[in-house]
Order: sequence, then C-alpha cells, then structure tokens
Amino acid sequence: MNKAEETYRIIISGGGTGGHIYPAIAIAKAWNEKYPESEVLFVGAEGKMEMQKVPEAGYRIEGLRIAGIQRRLTLENLNFPFKLLGSLQKAKKLIKNFKPHLVVGVGGYASGPVLFMAQRKGLPTLIQEQNSYAGLTNKLLAKNAEAICVAYPEMGRYFPASKIKYTGNPVRKDILAVADKREKALAHFGLRPDQPILLSIGGSLGAKTLNQALLHSMEDFESKGYQVLWQTGKYYYEKVMGQVKDAEVKGIYPLKFIKEMDLAYAAADVVISRSGALSVSELSLVGKPVIFVPSPNVAEDHQTKNAMAYVSQNAALLLKDDQAIDQLGSMVHSLLENQEKRDQLSQAIKNLAKPEAAKDIVKVMEELIQ
Repeated sequence: MNKAEETYRIIISGGGTGGHIYPAIAIAKAWNEKYPESEVLFVGAEGKMEMQKVPEAGYRIEGLRIAGIQRRLTLENLNFPFKLLGSLQKAKKLIKNFKPHLVVGVGGYASGPVLFMAQRKGLPTLIQEQNSYAGLTNKLLAKNAEAICVAYPEMGRYFPASKIKYTGNPVRKDILAVADKREKALAHFGLRPDQPILLSIGGSLGAKTLNQALLHSMEDFESKGYQVLWQTGKYYYEKVMGQVKDAEVKGIYPLKFIKEMDLAYAAADVVISRSGALSVSELSLVGKPVIFVPSPNVAEDHQTKNAMAYVSQNAALLLKDDQAIDQLGSMVHSLLENQEKRDQLSQAIKNLAKPEAAKDIVKVMEELIQ
C-alpha cells in the first residue's frame, strides 16, 4: 500500500460510551497519520455522545436512529424493529454513497447495522472488541468479519481463533508519557509531594458507590495524611462538595471532571477505578497500583471480567462494589503501607500494556484492504 498513490475511504461505526468512542477516534487518527489523504466517516447513534465527541475530534459523523432493547417491557421496545429497519436502510445508503474500502465496528448500537450491511455487500469488515467479554452483536457479526482485534488474551471463547488479532485497546497519546509529568501534575492540582496521593475515577458521569466509599473514608484518609484527587462525576459533584466542605477535611479535592487525565495519573500513588475497557487499558500503560471496583450495572458483568483478567496476573486488586464502602479505606491503607506490593503491582500491570495498539490495528486494516 502506497499512501502517496491512493486515497482510502474508511467507515468506523459504533459508540454510545467513551469506551467505544475514544478507541475509535484513536484508530482514525493513527490511520490518518499514515494515510493523511484518506477519508474517514464515522457512523453513530443519534442522541449518543459520539455525535458530539467525533466532530470535536475533527471527523464527520452520520447518525442512525437506533437504540438497544430494554430489559423490561417498554414502548421503546415496540419501536425497536422500526428503528432497526430504518437504520439498516440508512447504513445501506451510506455505504453505497461513500464506497468504503473497509468498515470497522467498535461496538455500540450503530455498529451492528453498518457492519451487517457492509458484510452483505461483500466489503471487508474488522471488529474491535474492547472488553474481555464479547457482546452479543460482535459475536453474531464475527462469523463474517475478516478480523477481530481484541484487548485480552483467550478471546477464542467468543470468536473464531483464526480471525483474532491481539492488539490491545487504542488510547490517547498523552497517556503514553506520564512518567515525566509528576512535578507538573503536582503544581497543576495544588498537591504536596511529601504526602501520598490517591486518584479516584468513576467515569465522566460518576460512580455512586465510589463516591459513597470515599465520603465514608475521607476523614480517616485526612488523619493519615493522604491526599485525594477525586473525580465525582457531574451528577454527584454538588452533593459531594457540600459534604466535604461540611466535614472541613483538608487534602480532599473533589472535581466534577478531570480533563487532564495524563496529569492525574502522573500525580497518583494509587488509583481507585471502575474497570471499563478503556480505563483498564489506560491504567496498564500508566503502570500505577490499581484497586478495581467493577460496576455491577453493566451487561453480563463485563467489568468484573475485565478486572479479573488483570487480578489473575497479580497486576491489580479487586474490591467488590457491595464491599467498597466498608473495605476501601483499609485496602488503601494496606497498599500504601506496602511499597513492595505497590512495586509488584506496577510492574505486573505494565507487562500487560499494549502501547502500540492503534498502530497494530492499522496494520490489520492494511492487510484487509490489500
């Protein structure tokens, strides 16, 4: 493939959450770095966050009127067949007009109709599965996909082994170089270098249990001299901030959202996190000791499966959601008191990192287009 001789057209479909969207954007950027004249078209679900995040990243996106099936009987479920048929027709039209060389599906509602129609047209398709547990749509589409790029080993349980490429999840470039940013990070967040720093991240919307657990332990953390950099999420920020102020605790820093995640990672001595696919992949590259508290409110409990893939390699600690409020404080204290354990966790999680994931996926895309 000679980037100077041809312009390639790529469709990337899917979204719904940051765990789907940010890897998709990372793939697009890695492709455009190598093939700057290429056209990349995103296809997402109307009303979902990709319709904002993708244009912000500089890419064109088309929306499908597609949504998932609710687990309970609702009027939305009655509309599902009509939305699906409409989405299939629009996907067919987009493919006909855009004439892609390759279609990539990253999961999420929009991924299914686009990959299905591309496969019916005989176009090469690639699935990028972020989680250690494959979703139903990806399992169904895998039969006719040419390649499946995965972030965890042993995904042959869900996909044909001959099609699997163990590439890892693409992440933002700024995450790849946090080691030299600690001094800058401390200054940015106003943190002291001589006291341990905890980082708690529960996603952009927040995690109720993590917030409750930190509220329960914050006075104990203060008494031990710990500093807490705390992403509460926008739904919980006002309540958390009010309780922190009322308690008059020092060294506890609630933030609605942390935009400068590279600096937050650089500052942290220990990270407390949900175990969505993107968070797990980022943390493996960061190489800090991690306590995963998987969300129980996800399909097939896939966050626990993501976390266990690391816990089984002694690369992270696991704290169940229903035990977090009572046990987080003692687990954090035990870890901060044990430098040897922190070093072991840091090295083990680094060993599982895939820093070249985006470039490796681009190589697979090239093979399919050839």
